[in-house]
Amino acid sequence: MTTLKLVAKNLFGRKGRFIFTLLGISIGMASFVALLSMGGSMRNEVTRQAQAMGANFIIMPENICVFNVMAIVTGDTISESMQFETFEKIAEIEGIEVIPHLTQQAAVREIRSVVVGILPEETKIFREWEMLAGEYFSSQDENAAVIGSDFATRRELNVGDEIIIRNQNFYVKGILSPNHSNDDATLFLPLPVAQRVFERDGIISYLSARVDDISKMESYEAAIVNVANVQVATDEQLLGQVLAILGSVNITLQLVAAVALIAAAFGIINTMMTAVYERRREIGIMRALGGKRGDVFKIFVIESGLYGLFGGILGVTGGLSASVFAGEFISQIGANELMKGASPAASFDIPLILTAIAFSLVISIVSGLYPAWKAAKLTPVEAISYE
Repeated sequence: MTTLKLVAKNLFGRKGRFIFTLLGISIGMASFVALLSMGGSMRNEVTRQAQAMGANFIIMPENICVFNVMAIVTGDTISESMQFETFEKIAEIEGIEVIPHLTQQAAVREIRSVVVGILPEETKIFREWEMLAGEYFSSQDENAAVIGSDFATRRELNVGDEIIIRNQNFYVKGILSPNHSNDDATLFLPLPVAQRVFERDGIISYLSARVDDISKMESYEAAIVNVANVQVATDEQLLGQVLAILGSVNITLQLVAAVALIAAAFGIINTMMTAVYERRREIGIMRALGGKRGDVFKIFVIESGLYGLFGGILGVTGGLSASVFAGEFISQIGANELMKGASPAASFDIPLILTAIAFSLVISIVSGLYPAWKAAKLTPVEAISYE
C-alpha cells in the first residue's frame, strides 16, 4: 500500500472524526477570510469615496474628533459645526474654490437617511453632477429635493413623488446620475432650506475646497487658518486618518478570528494524538516490516496537512460567501455607512485566497508535528505489544 493510499484510508476511515475536525479548521478560516475580505472592501471603498469628493482640502470645525473625520469621508453626519460666516471668509481667499455642507439625518419613508444642505449651483459645478431624471433645483426652490440614484431605488422614489422630512412636505425634482460615491445614497436640499428644516440657522458642518495651484498647498492652508479657527486637512491626510482607524478595527477583528484558528489547531492536535494511540499496532507492524521513523512521521504530517488544505479551501469559499451576504445584509438595514452608494461585494483578490489556503496549511502541519513525532518515536516492540 502506498503512502497516499494509507493516508486516505486513515483519514476517511473515520468519517465522523474527519468531518468534525475539518469543520473546526474551516470555520476558523472562514471567519478569518470574511473579516479580511470585508476589511479590504471597506478600504477600497473609503479610498474611492475620498477621491470622489473632488477636493484638495477639507475644512472642518476646530475641535473635530477622529470619528467625525471618518463621517465626513463616508458621507455621514457629524456632531461638530461651524458658522456660515467661516465659509464667507474663506471664500474671499484668492485661488480657492470652496463649498459648504450641512449634513443631517432624517427618516425618509421610514428609512434612516442622510440629508445634505448645499448651495445648488456651486455644488453641481464642483462635483460635476449630471441628471438621470427630472431637473436640478435652485436656491429658490423651497420644497424641492434632489436625490441620488441609490436613494431613489431603495425608497422606490420617482420624479414628482412627495416625501416628508421632519413633518415638512417636499417633492423629488430630480435624480442624479450615478457617480459611485456617497452622493448616490444621499438626499440634497438647498442650504437655506436645510438650515430651516433642521433648525440650524447660520450653521454648516464642513467645507470642501479646491485650489488653483496645488504646488502652493501650504500657503493656502496657512491663509485659511489665518482667517478662521478651523482644522484643515488635505485629501491625502484625511484619507490616511480614516484608513488608520479602519486598520486598527480590522486588526482587532482579525485577532478575534485568530482565536478560532488556534482552537481549530488544538482540535487537529487532539485528533492526531488520538490517531497515534489508536494506530499503535499498525505503526508497529509497519516498522517491523522495514518502515522507517521518517515514513511514519511523513504519514502523520501529510494527514494533518490535508486537514489544512481541505479546511482552507472550504474556509475561503465560506468566508468570501459570508462577506458578500453580510455586506448585503448590513447595507439593507442601513448600517453600512462605509459602503453607501456602492456594491458591498467581497474583495475577491487572488493573493488573499492563496495566502489564506497557505496559512491554513501551515497551521495544520505545525499542529501535526508533535503527534507525528510521538508516532515516529514508537519502537516496533512498544507498538505491537500495545493493547
